[in-house]
Amino acid sequence: MSNLQTGHNGPVNRASMRRIVIASVFGNALEWYDFFLYGTAAALIFGPLFFPAGTDPIVGTMGAFAGFAVGFFARPVGGIIFGHIGDRHGRKKALVMTLAIMGLATFLMGLLPTFEQAGYLAPASLVILRIAQGVASGGEWGGGVLMLSENAPPGRIGFYAAWSQLGVSGGFVLSAAAFYLVQMLPQEDFMSWGWRLPFLASILIFGVGLYIRRSLPESREFEQEVKRRPKAERPPALEVLRNHPREVFQAMGLRLAENGCAYIFLAFVMAYAKLTGLSTQVVLGGVMLAMIVEAFTILFWGWLSDIIGRRTVYAIGSISLIVLAFPFFWMMDTHVTGWVYLALLLGLAFSHGAMIGTQPALMGELFPAHVRYSGLALGHEIASIFSGGLAPLAATALFGIYKSSWPVSLMLVTFGVITTLTLFSIRPAIRHTGSKEQVFGREHLTEG
Repeated sequence: MSNLQTGHNGPVNRASMRRIVIASVFGNALEWYDFFLYGTAAALIFGPLFFPAGTDPIVGTMGAFAGFAVGFFARPVGGIIFGHIGDRHGRKKALVMTLAIMGLATFLMGLLPTFEQAGYLAPASLVILRIAQGVASGGEWGGGVLMLSENAPPGRIGFYAAWSQLGVSGGFVLSAAAFYLVQMLPQEDFMSWGWRLPFLASILIFGVGLYIRRSLPESREFEQEVKRRPKAERPPALEVLRNHPREVFQAMGLRLAENGCAYIFLAFVMAYAKLTGLSTQVVLGGVMLAMIVEAFTILFWGWLSDIIGRRTVYAIGSISLIVLAFPFFWMMDTHVTGWVYLALLLGLAFSHGAMIGTQPALMGELFPAHVRYSGLALGHEIASIFSGGLAPLAATALFGIYKSSWPVSLMLVTFGVITTLTLFSIRPAIRHTGSKEQVFGREHLTEG
């Protein structure tokens, strides 16, 4: 990497890029900690506390995952709102707003009464706050990605953009660790007040995250390319849908396998363990280990995509998911700690890691800068409804009907096939940066 790169106010040196990376990773991790708390709680305790359903734990868990899915339906709304703000007024402003909404909603979850205390007001309030989380997360991902990719030096966009996903992994590790610790409390204490502690802690996280995020500079490419353009009359989301519908569908196809397997391996696997007699502590420990390892593999896959190409690396992830879909649950069913850990490492650090590590740069190359935030948000978040929000709910329902994991494995295979086919539809040179085109990891300079 060269020591200097052109910025909107002059050169941006390595120290400045390092500060952007650190601030982005911490900010993303703190926000995704809030979002992932619900997924862990839905698998472990929200069913009996907020969605009582007689003596059938599967039905109660499905109720909790239905609330989980509602947040994903709200994410495209957040993507449209904050994509508009990010494309018109700057990436930084949108990111500060999403963090504020997420932190407040998560903190209030920790204060909610249970079904026993407030009846149906309890699950209704939980769902409303989950919607607020969904709106915030829908606007978060695209902005976090662009703060890094649009400041990255030529030829290293894949590597630097991958750091944004490190924040996602870090957020899950923090949320899983929080529940791992509070589960050490006596069961009665955990169910009565212990589960609230990770949610209440988000108020401290919000303060730290807000301080970090406000210190970020604006995106270099936004300053260079977007502010020099005449203000468009059409909202960015409408321009994306009118001029780039193919790219939106491609982003959705890319997202399907990555997001679908993530929430099977992270959220449904907790419920699967609980329903099959596998220790949830073992699974939580395995997930945390896998996510820590994935934090390093994400950077490796992003770096590799700059060398051998985005599509090649992404295909490694989607095809390996197809191969792993059935063996994953076979290893889980042994109830042997080593096999459980291996299943999670292969599923998350390898298959999922190859896709999520390459995804920011690959998706960003689909859209021009002046609508990139909106384009990313629409493709990424609409797909998350089906692959992330409904996947754990559908998996739990399938397991409840068939009392077996094979339908869930078949669903993972379907996700992998769709994403692999999507990769073949993407053109080889699609990075729109004004003076250059990024071709899946190789720079091709063009006349300005």
